[in-house]
Amino acid sequence: MRTLTSLLDKESLQAWREEIASELNENILGFWMRHTLDHEYGGFVAEISSGMVRNPDASKGLVLNARILWTFSCAYRLSGNDAYLAVAGRAYDALRSGFRDPVHGGLYWAIAREGDAVEPKKQVYGQAFAIYGLAEYVRATGSSEALEWAKELYVLLEKHAYDPVHAGYYEALARDWSPVAQMSLSGKDLNVPKSMNTHLHMLEAYTNLYRVWQPEGLSNRLAELIVIHLEKIVVPGTGHFKLFFSEEWQSVTDHISYGHDIEGSWLLLEAAEALGDEKLLGRVRDEALTMAKATLEEGTDADGGIRNETEDDGSPSDTKDWWPQAEAVVGYLNAYQMVGDDRYLTAARKCWTFIERFIRDPEHGEWHWGVDRNGKPLDGEPKVGAWKCPYHNGRACFEAMERLDKMIKANGGLQ
Repeated sequence: MRTLTSLLDKESLQAWREEIASELNENILGFWMRHTLDHEYGGFVAEISSGMVRNPDASKGLVLNARILWTFSCAYRLSGNDAYLAVAGRAYDALRSGFRDPVHGGLYWAIAREGDAVEPKKQVYGQAFAIYGLAEYVRATGSSEALEWAKELYVLLEKHAYDPVHAGYYEALARDWSPVAQMSLSGKDLNVPKSMNTHLHMLEAYTNLYRVWQPEGLSNRLAELIVIHLEKIVVPGTGHFKLFFSEEWQSVTDHISYGHDIEGSWLLLEAAEALGDEKLLGRVRDEALTMAKATLEEGTDADGGIRNETEDDGSPSDTKDWWPQAEAVVGYLNAYQMVGDDRYLTAARKCWTFIERFIRDPEHGEWHWGVDRNGKPLDGEPKVGAWKCPYHNGRACFEAMERLDKMIKANGGLQ
């Protein structure tokens, strides 16, 4: 691997691109193909520890399966590798046969290994990831069935989860789409009607759906989601997202999540570019750059790693999880492509070096959940789980490779 002191010329960019491709195919996608197929009950293993011990009692989560569908659909679309298509098809079948609610529509939040629904509620975040994965499967295969299913989910969310008074989407509903008291996404999240996290991934889902289906209603909702982020979720002038909200969009915490800030910076731009509204695109470009700058200056350590968050009192967390690192590589490349500031290209490369040194697991494959301030892998966190999936790191590789290809082709490398 080239050092950070090397000039980021065409040769260096190409070498970096090859490193990323190797990591993607061998250490990330290869891991999921070798270790996570559930040959007894179908679908995928729900949980594997950092030491590669399977938990036979763990429930299978909607998010994990939908993210696997997205990741391997994208991998097939970009590579044409039939082995990736087979895994995508397996994920599609798992969603259809295990998670799909045949009575009320939508998908269950979690099922037992044997297939019974153990958490039948309709978490909007999970429905969004199902749309995201289905739309990518359509892009990869042209499946009309998958497209109709994605449309069905869109109609259900608009009917039951959308707030017609204050705009945006509620966090969760009961199996029959009636109101539910417990709406929090996880044990780490507040039990509030609305959150940044759900809206960010609704934005992501509707962006991907818009690539394969473009009715006026979806166009309007995608534009509205962008505006919600700009006017309700971003703290003006800071480059930070607010995280949790009342129904009327009143913020209820002062936490900062650097991983979501840098992820949001490029997802907002992606959405605006897909929509093609030039006026809105200008607003998004300004905000995206502010968000990337804030993460670079406030959330990035000298070693290139991204801190997870700050508490309400402003104190930084000590840990660096896998997913903010992945999103930072993309977010900084995105910022560089917008303005050509070398700081962002260097930050992306430095973050990738941090990933290689501390986050990727050279013994078992895939990436560690995270590391402490000394770079030691965190104890007790899974290698595979309801939230630990190939989506963040796989997507970072897809995005970085595509962006580096454009930089090499357009500029002949940087001299």
